[in-house]
Amino acid sequence: MASTSAPSAPLTSSARRLGASDLARVAVFAAIIAVLGLPGGFAVFGVVPITAQTLGVMLAGAILGPWLGAASVAVLLGAVAVGMPLLAGGRGGFAVFLGPSAGYLVGWIVGAIVIGLIVHAGGRRPVAWRTFVAMVVGGILTIYAFGIPVQSLVTRLPLPETALMSLGFLPGDLIKAVIATLIVTTLVRAYPRAFRREWSVPVADSTP
Repeated sequence: MASTSAPSAPLTSSARRLGASDLARVAVFAAIIAVLGLPGGFAVFGVVPITAQTLGVMLAGAILGPWLGAASVAVLLGAVAVGMPLLAGGRGGFAVFLGPSAGYLVGWIVGAIVIGLIVHAGGRRPVAWRTFVAMVVGGILTIYAFGIPVQSLVTRLPLPETALMSLGFLPGDLIKAVIATLIVTTLVRAYPRAFRREWSVPVADSTP
Protein backbone atom coordinates (compact mmCIF):
# COMPACT_ATOMS: atom_id res chain seq x y z
CA MET A 1 0.00 0.00 0.00
CA ALA A 2 1.44 3.30 -1.07
CA SER A 3 2.12 5.88 1.57
CA THR A 4 -0.38 8.72 1.60
CA SER A 5 1.93 11.16 3.36
CA ALA A 6 3.18 13.94 1.14
CA PRO A 7 6.91 14.57 1.00
CA SER A 8 8.05 17.71 2.68
CA ALA A 9 8.10 20.55 0.21
CA PRO A 10 11.50 22.02 -0.59
CA LEU A 11 12.19 25.63 0.10
CA THR A 12 10.79 27.53 -2.87
CA SER A 13 12.59 30.29 -4.70
CA SER A 14 9.84 32.72 -3.64
CA ALA A 15 10.54 31.92 0.02
CA ARG A 16 14.25 32.48 -0.56
CA ARG A 17 13.48 35.78 -2.25
CA LEU A 18 11.33 36.81 0.72
CA GLY A 19 14.20 36.17 3.10
CA ALA A 20 16.61 38.08 0.90
CA SER A 21 14.11 40.91 0.61
CA ASP A 22 13.78 41.14 4.38
CA LEU A 23 17.55 41.26 4.79
CA ALA A 24 17.79 43.95 2.15
CA ARG A 25 15.14 46.06 3.87
CA VAL A 26 16.91 45.68 7.21
CA ALA A 27 20.15 46.84 5.58
CA VAL A 28 18.43 49.79 3.89
CA PHE A 29 16.95 51.06 7.14
CA ALA A 30 20.24 50.60 8.97
CA ALA A 31 21.77 52.80 6.25
CA ILE A 32 18.95 55.34 6.59
CA ILE A 33 19.55 55.65 10.33
CA ALA A 34 23.28 56.10 9.66
CA VAL A 35 22.67 58.75 6.99
CA LEU A 36 20.40 60.70 9.32
CA GLY A 37 23.42 61.08 11.60
CA LEU A 38 25.51 62.80 8.92
CA PRO A 39 24.32 66.33 9.80
CA GLY A 40 25.71 65.71 13.29
CA GLY A 41 23.97 66.83 16.43
CA PHE A 42 24.17 69.20 19.31
CA ALA A 43 24.60 68.24 22.93
CA VAL A 44 22.18 68.80 25.76
CA PHE A 45 24.25 70.26 28.59
CA GLY A 46 27.34 68.97 26.79
CA VAL A 47 26.59 65.29 27.49
CA VAL A 48 24.22 63.51 25.06
CA PRO A 49 23.81 64.72 21.48
CA ILE A 50 20.41 65.34 19.91
CA THR A 51 20.37 63.91 16.38
CA ALA A 52 17.94 63.01 13.61
CA GLN A 53 18.80 59.33 13.93
CA THR A 54 15.87 58.66 16.24
CA LEU A 55 13.64 59.54 13.30
CA GLY A 56 15.16 56.60 11.42
CA VAL A 57 14.49 54.32 14.39
CA MET A 58 10.85 55.45 14.43
CA LEU A 59 10.44 54.78 10.72
CA ALA A 60 12.16 51.39 10.94
CA GLY A 61 9.79 50.16 13.64
CA ALA A 62 6.70 51.48 11.88
CA ILE A 63 7.49 50.37 8.33
CA LEU A 64 9.44 47.15 8.88
CA GLY A 65 7.47 46.06 11.93
CA PRO A 66 8.78 45.28 15.41
CA TRP A 67 11.31 42.54 14.72
CA LEU A 68 12.81 43.63 11.42
CA GLY A 69 12.81 47.20 12.70
CA ALA A 70 14.77 46.14 15.77
CA ALA A 71 17.09 44.10 13.55
CA SER A 72 17.91 47.15 11.43
CA VAL A 73 18.88 49.09 14.56
CA ALA A 74 20.91 46.15 15.84
CA VAL A 75 22.78 45.94 12.53
CA LEU A 76 23.67 49.62 12.77
CA LEU A 77 24.82 49.31 16.38
CA GLY A 78 26.80 46.18 15.57
CA ALA A 79 28.66 48.12 12.89
CA VAL A 80 29.26 50.93 15.37
CA ALA A 81 30.59 48.47 17.94
CA VAL A 82 33.27 47.21 15.56
CA GLY A 83 34.46 50.76 14.92
CA MET A 84 32.44 52.17 12.04
CA PRO A 85 31.75 55.89 12.68
CA LEU A 86 28.01 55.73 11.95
CA LEU A 87 26.63 57.69 14.87
CA ALA A 88 26.10 61.43 14.69
CA GLY A 89 29.33 63.36 14.74
CA GLY A 90 31.26 60.41 13.32
CA ARG A 91 31.23 58.48 16.57
CA GLY A 92 31.96 54.79 16.56
CA GLY A 93 33.74 52.07 18.45
CA PHE A 94 32.78 50.04 21.48
CA ALA A 95 33.52 52.96 23.78
CA VAL A 96 30.23 54.64 22.87
CA PHE A 97 28.43 51.78 24.64
CA LEU A 98 30.21 52.71 27.84
CA GLY A 99 29.39 56.42 27.66
CA PRO A 100 26.42 58.58 28.71
CA SER A 101 24.46 57.81 25.53
CA ALA A 102 24.74 54.00 25.87
CA GLY A 103 21.26 53.58 27.36
CA TYR A 104 19.69 55.58 24.56
CA LEU A 105 21.33 53.32 21.96
CA VAL A 106 19.95 50.19 23.63
CA GLY A 107 16.62 51.98 23.90
CA TRP A 108 16.58 52.37 20.13
CA ILE A 109 16.26 48.60 19.72
CA VAL A 110 13.46 48.25 22.28
CA GLY A 111 11.81 51.40 20.98
CA ALA A 112 11.63 50.01 17.45
CA ILE A 113 9.92 46.89 18.80
CA VAL A 114 7.36 48.91 20.78
CA ILE A 115 6.66 51.18 17.80
CA GLY A 116 6.08 48.24 15.46
CA LEU A 117 3.79 46.46 17.91
CA ILE A 118 1.62 49.54 18.42
CA VAL A 119 1.52 50.71 14.79
CA HIS A 120 0.46 47.25 13.56
CA ALA A 121 -1.58 46.25 16.62
CA GLY A 122 -4.16 43.60 15.85
CA GLY A 123 -3.01 43.31 12.26
CA ARG A 124 -4.70 46.60 11.46
CA ARG A 125 -3.38 49.11 8.98
CA PRO A 126 -1.56 52.10 10.46
CA VAL A 127 -3.65 55.19 11.14
CA ALA A 128 -2.44 58.62 12.20
CA TRP A 129 -3.49 58.63 15.86
CA ARG A 130 -2.13 55.15 16.63
CA THR A 131 1.08 55.87 14.72
CA PHE A 132 1.67 59.06 16.70
CA VAL A 133 1.00 57.25 19.97
CA ALA A 134 3.53 54.61 18.90
CA MET A 135 6.13 57.27 18.14
CA VAL A 136 5.67 58.89 21.53
CA VAL A 137 5.53 55.67 23.56
CA GLY A 138 8.19 53.73 21.66
CA GLY A 139 10.27 56.47 20.09
CA ILE A 140 10.42 58.79 23.10
CA LEU A 141 9.28 57.31 26.41
CA THR A 142 10.82 53.87 25.90
CA ILE A 143 14.14 55.31 24.79
CA TYR A 144 14.16 57.74 27.72
CA ALA A 145 13.39 54.85 30.09
CA PHE A 146 16.64 53.20 29.04
CA GLY A 147 18.69 56.30 28.39
CA ILE A 148 18.12 58.42 31.49
CA PRO A 149 19.10 55.82 34.14
CA VAL A 150 22.29 54.89 32.26
CA GLN A 151 23.16 58.54 31.72
CA SER A 152 22.64 59.15 35.43
CA LEU A 153 24.85 56.18 36.30
CA VAL A 154 27.68 57.17 33.96
CA THR A 155 27.65 60.89 34.79
CA ARG A 156 27.03 60.21 38.51
CA LEU A 157 24.29 62.81 38.57
CA PRO A 158 21.11 62.16 40.57
CA LEU A 159 18.36 60.49 38.55
CA PRO A 160 15.82 63.35 39.03
CA GLU A 161 18.39 65.90 37.88
CA THR A 162 19.29 63.81 34.85
CA ALA A 163 15.61 63.38 33.97
CA LEU A 164 15.07 67.13 34.24
CA MET A 165 18.07 67.81 32.00
CA SER A 166 16.74 65.31 29.46
CA LEU A 167 13.62 67.41 28.97
CA GLY A 168 15.80 69.34 26.55
CA PHE A 169 15.35 66.41 24.16
CA LEU A 170 11.57 66.56 24.25
CA PRO A 171 10.69 69.35 21.76
CA GLY A 172 12.97 67.89 19.08
CA ASP A 173 11.73 64.36 19.69
CA LEU A 174 8.10 65.46 19.42
CA ILE A 175 8.88 67.11 16.09
CA LYS A 176 10.49 63.86 14.90
CA ALA A 177 7.39 61.95 16.07
CA VAL A 178 5.16 64.23 13.99
CA ILE A 179 7.40 63.91 10.92
CA ALA A 180 7.51 60.12 11.25
CA THR A 181 3.72 59.97 11.60
CA LEU A 182 3.26 62.05 8.45
CA ILE A 183 5.68 59.85 6.49
CA VAL A 184 4.05 56.61 7.63
CA THR A 185 0.46 57.72 6.99
CA THR A 186 1.45 59.08 3.58
CA LEU A 187 3.08 55.75 2.68
CA VAL A 188 -0.05 53.86 3.77
CA ARG A 189 -2.11 55.84 1.27
CA ALA A 190 0.39 56.25 -1.55
CA TYR A 191 2.47 53.05 -1.40
CA PRO A 192 1.10 50.46 1.04
CA ARG A 193 3.35 47.78 -0.49
CA ALA A 194 6.24 49.40 1.37
CA PHE A 195 4.99 47.69 4.53
CA ARG A 196 4.88 44.17 3.00
CA ARG A 197 1.83 43.32 5.12
CA GLU A 198 -1.76 42.23 4.71
CA TRP A 199 -3.97 44.24 7.02
CA SER A 200 -7.26 43.09 8.51
CA VAL A 201 -8.77 46.48 7.62
CA PRO A 202 -8.63 47.49 3.93
CA VAL A 203 -6.41 50.43 3.04
CA ALA A 204 -9.41 52.32 1.69
CA ASP A 205 -11.18 52.07 5.05
CA SER A 206 -10.63 55.22 7.10
CA THR A 207 -11.58 53.70 10.44
CA PRO A 208 -8.89 52.91 13.05
